[in-house]
Amino acid sequence: MSLHTANLRSLPLLARGKVRDNYAVGNDRILMLASDRISAFDVIMGEPIPGKGELLTRMALYWFRQLGPEGLNICPIHLTGQDPESVVAPDEIQLVRGRAMLVKRLRPIPVEAVVRGYLAGSGWSEYRQSQSVCGVPLPVGLNNASRLPEPIFTPAAKAAVGEHDENITFHQVVDMIGTDLAIRIRDISIRLYSVARDMATIKGIIIADTKFEFGLDADGTLTLMDEVLTPDSSRYWPADTWREGANPPSFDKQYLRDWLETAQVGGKPWDKTAPAPRLPQSVIEQTAARYREACERIGC
Repeated sequence: MSLHTANLRSLPLLARGKVRDNYAVGNDRILMLASDRISAFDVIMGEPIPGKGELLTRMALYWFRQLGPEGLNICPIHLTGQDPESVVAPDEIQLVRGRAMLVKRLRPIPVEAVVRGYLAGSGWSEYRQSQSVCGVPLPVGLNNASRLPEPIFTPAAKAAVGEHDENITFHQVVDMIGTDLAIRIRDISIRLYSVARDMATIKGIIIADTKFEFGLDADGTLTLMDEVLTPDSSRYWPADTWREGANPPSFDKQYLRDWLETAQVGGKPWDKTAPAPRLPQSVIEQTAARYREACERIGC
Protein backbone atom coordinates (compact mmCIF):
# COMPACT_ATOMS: atom_id res chain seq x y z
CA MET A 1 0.00 0.00 0.00
CA SER A 2 1.37 3.41 -0.97
CA LEU A 3 1.70 6.21 1.56
CA HIS A 4 1.53 9.77 0.30
CA THR A 5 1.11 11.55 3.66
CA ALA A 6 1.47 10.12 7.16
CA ASN A 7 -0.83 11.22 9.94
CA LEU A 8 0.42 9.73 13.20
CA ARG A 9 -1.73 10.60 16.17
CA SER A 10 0.62 9.34 18.89
CA LEU A 11 3.43 11.84 18.23
CA PRO A 12 3.48 15.61 17.54
CA LEU A 13 4.33 16.53 13.95
CA LEU A 14 7.44 18.71 13.63
CA ALA A 15 7.60 19.21 9.88
CA ARG A 16 6.69 17.76 6.51
CA GLY A 17 9.44 17.74 3.92
CA LYS A 18 9.29 16.78 0.28
CA VAL A 19 9.46 13.10 1.24
CA ARG A 20 9.77 12.72 5.02
CA ASP A 21 7.35 13.48 7.83
CA ASN A 22 9.23 14.23 11.07
CA TYR A 23 7.66 13.62 14.47
CA ALA A 24 8.99 14.62 17.90
CA VAL A 25 9.84 11.82 20.32
CA GLY A 26 10.42 13.62 23.59
CA ASN A 27 12.88 16.50 23.41
CA ASP A 28 15.87 14.57 22.14
CA ARG A 29 14.71 12.30 19.31
CA ILE A 30 12.85 12.46 16.00
CA LEU A 31 10.91 9.78 14.16
CA MET A 32 11.74 10.29 10.47
CA LEU A 33 9.09 8.60 8.37
CA ALA A 34 9.75 8.27 4.63
CA SER A 35 6.55 8.56 2.60
CA ASP A 36 6.16 7.49 -1.02
CA ARG A 37 5.95 11.11 -2.17
CA ILE A 38 8.23 12.22 -4.97
CA SER A 39 9.22 15.71 -6.01
CA ALA A 40 10.75 17.11 -9.17
CA PHE A 41 11.82 20.67 -9.88
CA ASP A 42 10.98 21.31 -6.20
CA VAL A 43 7.30 20.46 -6.74
CA ILE A 44 5.72 17.50 -4.92
CA MET A 45 3.78 15.22 -7.23
CA GLY A 46 0.19 14.32 -6.38
CA GLU A 47 0.72 10.60 -6.93
CA PRO A 48 3.01 8.45 -4.74
CA ILE A 49 5.61 5.99 -6.04
CA PRO A 50 4.73 2.61 -4.47
CA GLY A 51 7.45 1.26 -2.19
CA LYS A 52 9.70 4.30 -2.56
CA GLY A 53 9.75 5.23 1.14
CA GLU A 54 10.75 1.74 2.22
CA LEU A 55 13.47 1.56 -0.45
CA LEU A 56 14.89 4.94 0.57
CA THR A 57 14.94 3.89 4.22
CA ARG A 58 16.61 0.57 3.41
CA MET A 59 19.30 2.26 1.32
CA ALA A 60 19.96 4.97 3.90
CA LEU A 61 20.32 2.38 6.66
CA TYR A 62 22.66 0.33 4.45
CA TRP A 63 24.98 3.30 3.91
CA PHE A 64 24.82 4.42 7.54
CA ARG A 65 25.97 0.91 8.51
CA GLN A 66 28.81 0.96 5.98
CA LEU A 67 30.10 4.45 6.82
CA GLY A 68 29.17 4.92 10.48
CA PRO A 69 30.39 3.30 13.73
CA GLU A 70 29.29 -0.21 12.65
CA GLY A 71 31.45 0.05 9.54
CA LEU A 72 34.30 2.37 8.58
CA ASN A 73 33.41 4.86 11.33
CA ILE A 74 34.13 7.89 9.18
CA CYS A 75 31.97 10.13 11.36
CA PRO A 76 29.17 9.96 13.95
CA ILE A 77 25.66 9.33 12.61
CA HIS A 78 22.24 10.33 13.89
CA LEU A 79 20.73 6.85 14.35
CA THR A 80 19.81 5.99 17.94
CA GLY A 81 19.75 2.22 17.39
CA GLN A 82 16.24 2.09 18.84
CA ASP A 83 13.26 0.49 17.10
CA PRO A 84 10.96 3.11 15.49
CA GLU A 85 8.00 0.82 16.12
CA SER A 86 8.52 1.15 19.88
CA VAL A 87 7.51 4.83 20.02
CA VAL A 88 4.18 4.80 18.18
CA ALA A 89 0.74 3.51 19.10
CA PRO A 90 0.04 -0.20 18.40
CA ASP A 91 -2.33 0.63 15.53
CA GLU A 92 0.39 2.77 13.88
CA ILE A 93 3.15 0.15 13.87
CA GLN A 94 2.26 -1.10 10.40
CA LEU A 95 2.38 2.47 9.11
CA VAL A 96 6.00 3.04 10.20
CA ARG A 97 7.31 -0.50 9.64
CA GLY A 98 10.24 -0.51 7.21
CA ARG A 99 9.99 3.17 6.37
CA ALA A 100 11.07 4.99 9.56
CA MET A 101 14.26 5.81 11.46
CA LEU A 102 14.47 6.91 15.08
CA VAL A 103 17.24 9.51 15.20
CA LYS A 104 18.90 11.99 17.50
CA ARG A 105 17.52 15.51 17.51
CA LEU A 106 20.30 17.76 16.26
CA ARG A 107 20.87 21.40 15.41
CA PRO A 108 20.95 21.30 11.59
CA ILE A 109 23.73 23.09 9.72
CA PRO A 110 22.13 25.15 6.91
CA VAL A 111 24.44 23.84 4.19
CA GLU A 112 23.88 21.08 1.64
CA ALA A 113 27.25 19.34 1.50
CA VAL A 114 27.31 18.43 -2.20
CA VAL A 115 30.17 16.37 -3.59
CA ARG A 116 30.63 15.78 -7.32
CA GLY A 117 32.75 13.10 -8.89
CA TYR A 118 31.33 13.63 -12.37
CA LEU A 119 30.15 16.68 -14.28
CA ALA A 120 26.36 16.68 -14.65
CA GLY A 121 23.24 18.73 -14.09
CA SER A 122 23.75 22.24 -12.80
CA GLY A 123 27.48 21.53 -12.49
CA TRP A 124 27.75 20.92 -16.23
CA SER A 125 25.76 24.09 -16.94
CA GLU A 126 27.99 26.16 -14.67
CA TYR A 127 31.17 24.65 -16.12
CA ARG A 128 30.16 25.67 -19.64
CA GLN A 129 29.82 29.26 -18.48
CA SER A 130 32.82 29.63 -16.19
CA GLN A 131 34.96 26.46 -16.41
CA SER A 132 34.31 26.08 -12.69
CA VAL A 133 31.63 24.80 -10.30
CA CYS A 134 30.83 26.74 -7.12
CA GLY A 135 34.12 28.57 -7.43
CA VAL A 136 36.17 25.38 -7.92
CA PRO A 137 38.23 25.73 -11.15
CA LEU A 138 38.22 22.68 -13.42
CA PRO A 139 40.39 21.58 -16.38
CA VAL A 140 39.64 22.66 -19.93
CA GLY A 141 37.95 20.19 -22.27
CA LEU A 142 35.55 18.36 -19.94
CA ASN A 143 32.23 17.14 -21.31
CA ASN A 144 28.83 16.34 -19.91
CA ALA A 145 29.20 13.26 -17.66
CA SER A 146 33.02 13.54 -17.59
CA ARG A 147 34.69 12.02 -14.55
CA LEU A 148 36.49 14.73 -12.60
CA PRO A 149 40.19 14.33 -11.74
CA GLU A 150 39.22 14.39 -8.05
CA PRO A 151 35.88 14.74 -6.24
CA ILE A 152 35.01 18.37 -5.52
CA PHE A 153 32.97 20.00 -2.75
CA THR A 154 30.27 22.21 -4.28
CA PRO A 155 27.97 23.30 -1.44
CA ALA A 156 24.50 24.80 -1.57
CA ALA A 157 22.54 26.93 0.85
CA LYS A 158 19.47 25.03 2.04
CA ALA A 159 16.17 26.51 0.89
CA ALA A 160 12.66 26.21 2.28
CA VAL A 161 10.35 23.52 0.88
CA GLY A 162 9.24 24.53 -2.61
CA GLU A 163 12.23 26.78 -3.21
CA HIS A 164 15.50 26.03 -4.98
CA ASP A 165 18.74 25.46 -3.08
CA GLU A 166 21.34 28.06 -4.06
CA ASN A 167 24.83 26.95 -5.11
CA ILE A 168 27.46 28.79 -3.08
CA THR A 169 31.25 28.80 -2.77
CA PHE A 170 33.32 27.31 0.01
CA HIS A 171 34.21 30.85 1.12
CA GLN A 172 30.52 31.57 1.59
CA VAL A 173 30.21 28.45 3.74
CA VAL A 174 33.09 29.74 5.88
CA ASP A 175 31.25 33.04 6.29
CA MET A 176 28.10 31.17 7.34
CA ILE A 177 29.46 28.63 9.84
CA GLY A 178 33.14 29.41 10.45
CA THR A 179 36.40 28.07 9.04
CA ASP A 180 36.89 25.03 11.27
CA LEU A 181 33.40 23.61 10.79
CA ALA A 182 33.44 24.35 7.05
CA ILE A 183 36.74 22.49 6.59
CA ARG A 184 35.56 19.51 8.60
CA ILE A 185 32.31 19.23 6.64
CA ARG A 186 34.15 19.54 3.33
CA ASP A 187 36.78 16.93 4.19
CA ILE A 188 34.34 14.43 5.73
CA SER A 189 31.92 14.82 2.80
CA ILE A 190 34.62 14.13 0.22
CA ARG A 191 35.78 11.07 2.14
CA LEU A 192 32.22 9.74 2.53
CA TYR A 193 31.59 10.19 -1.17
CA SER A 194 34.91 8.68 -2.25
CA VAL A 195 34.43 5.55 -0.18
CA ALA A 196 30.82 5.08 -1.29
CA ARG A 197 31.72 5.71 -4.94
CA ASP A 198 34.38 3.00 -4.84
CA MET A 199 32.03 0.53 -3.12
CA ALA A 200 29.27 1.22 -5.64
CA THR A 201 31.61 0.89 -8.62
CA ILE A 202 32.31 -2.72 -7.66
CA LYS A 203 28.55 -3.34 -7.95
CA GLY A 204 28.21 -1.73 -11.37
CA ILE A 205 26.89 1.62 -10.13
CA ILE A 206 28.42 5.07 -10.65
CA ILE A 207 27.50 7.60 -7.98
CA ALA A 208 28.03 10.73 -10.04
CA ASP A 209 27.30 13.14 -7.20
CA THR A 210 25.53 13.27 -3.86
CA LYS A 211 24.62 15.58 -1.01
CA PHE A 212 25.07 15.11 2.72
CA GLU A 213 23.50 16.93 5.63
CA PHE A 214 25.06 17.46 9.04
CA GLY A 215 23.98 18.66 12.45
CA LEU A 216 25.50 19.30 15.86
CA ASP A 217 24.44 17.45 19.01
CA ALA A 218 24.24 18.99 22.48
CA ASP A 219 28.01 18.52 22.90
CA GLY A 220 28.80 20.15 19.56
CA THR A 221 29.70 16.86 17.85
CA LEU A 222 29.43 17.02 14.06
CA THR A 223 26.96 14.30 13.03
CA LEU A 224 25.82 12.92 9.68
CA MET A 225 22.03 13.17 9.50
CA ASP A 226 18.90 12.95 7.34
CA GLU A 227 19.20 10.50 4.43
CA VAL A 228 22.48 9.39 2.92
CA LEU A 229 23.43 8.20 -0.58
CA THR A 230 19.89 7.39 -1.73
CA PRO A 231 18.66 7.96 -5.30
CA ASP A 232 16.79 11.03 -3.97
CA SER A 233 20.03 12.65 -2.80
CA SER A 234 22.42 11.18 -5.37
CA ARG A 235 22.81 10.67 -9.10
CA TYR A 236 23.03 6.91 -9.72
CA TRP A 237 24.22 5.76 -13.15
CA PRO A 238 24.69 2.21 -14.49
CA ALA A 239 28.42 1.82 -15.05
CA ASP A 240 28.01 -0.32 -18.16
CA THR A 241 26.21 2.43 -20.12
CA TRP A 242 28.30 5.41 -18.99
CA ARG A 243 29.91 7.38 -21.81
CA GLU A 244 31.34 10.88 -21.80
CA GLY A 245 29.11 13.37 -23.56
CA ALA A 246 25.67 12.25 -22.36
CA ASN A 247 23.98 11.32 -19.11
CA PRO A 248 23.26 7.58 -18.86
CA PRO A 249 19.71 6.50 -17.90
CA SER A 250 19.84 6.90 -14.15
CA PHE A 251 18.40 4.92 -11.23
CA ASP A 252 16.60 7.85 -9.68
CA LYS A 253 13.89 10.37 -10.49
CA GLN A 254 15.47 11.41 -13.80
CA TYR A 255 12.92 9.31 -15.71
CA LEU A 256 10.18 11.37 -14.04
CA ARG A 257 11.98 14.65 -14.78
CA ASP A 258 12.35 13.71 -18.44
CA TRP A 259 8.63 12.97 -18.71
CA LEU A 260 7.72 16.22 -16.98
CA GLU A 261 9.81 18.17 -19.50
CA THR A 262 7.29 17.09 -22.16
CA ALA A 263 4.15 17.17 -19.98
CA GLN A 264 1.36 19.65 -20.55
CA VAL A 265 -1.17 21.29 -18.24
CA GLY A 266 -4.20 22.90 -19.82
CA GLY A 267 -2.78 22.38 -23.29
CA LYS A 268 0.47 24.19 -22.46
CA PRO A 269 3.92 22.95 -21.38
CA TRP A 270 4.08 22.61 -17.61
CA ASP A 271 5.77 25.67 -16.09
CA LYS A 272 7.33 23.68 -13.21
CA THR A 273 5.13 25.25 -10.56
CA ALA A 274 2.44 23.59 -8.44
CA PRO A 275 0.17 21.88 -9.15
CA ALA A 276 2.14 19.21 -10.97
CA PRO A 277 0.70 17.29 -13.92
CA ARG A 278 -1.07 14.04 -13.06
CA LEU A 279 1.35 11.16 -13.49
CA PRO A 280 0.34 8.31 -15.83
CA GLN A 281 0.52 4.81 -14.38
CA SER A 282 3.34 3.95 -16.77
CA VAL A 283 5.50 6.78 -15.41
CA ILE A 284 4.76 5.72 -11.82
CA GLU A 285 5.71 2.11 -12.58
CA GLN A 286 8.87 2.99 -14.50
CA THR A 287 10.05 5.34 -11.74
CA ALA A 288 9.37 2.71 -9.06
CA ALA A 289 11.31 0.12 -11.09
CA ARG A 290 14.40 2.36 -11.19
CA TYR A 291 14.39 2.82 -7.41
CA ARG A 292 14.04 -0.95 -6.93
CA GLU A 293 16.91 -1.68 -9.29
CA ALA A 294 19.20 0.80 -7.50
CA CYS A 295 18.54 -0.91 -4.19
CA GLU A 296 19.01 -4.38 -5.67
CA ARG A 297 22.29 -3.49 -7.36
CA ILE A 298 23.72 -1.91 -4.23
CA GLY A 299 22.66 -4.98 -2.25
CA CYS A 300 20.78 -3.29 0.55
